[in-house]
Amino acid sequence: MTQYSKNYNWLLQKFNTVMEKHQDLGKAVREAGPIDEKNAQLIQLGAASAIRAEGSVHSHVKRALKAGASAEEIYHTIILLTSTIGFPAVAAALSWANDIIEE
Repeated sequence: MTQYSKNYNWLLQKFNTVMEKHQDLGKAVREAGPIDEKNAQLIQLGAASAIRAEGSVHSHVKRALKAGASAEEIYHTIILLTSTIGFPAVAAALSWANDIIEE
């Protein structure tokens, strides 16, 4: 069973139909092309880091690990963003990733 955050569980309960459609969309876009699950999760992790979305970073780190990514690949995905989004945002994202990796 997938373990979701308290907030995500609340969203599932409060807005079940919307969340189901959101999950369906995520699945559809991942299946629409040749990028494998691990790399898709690393890409989404990069985007979550760029918009400073702590919950999304947590979620995509979990998903990337489940898809076979190593901790080193996760950290590298984030550190690659330094010249794009700046070190403070990267440092924050690394700390959020580390929350999950060190769990």
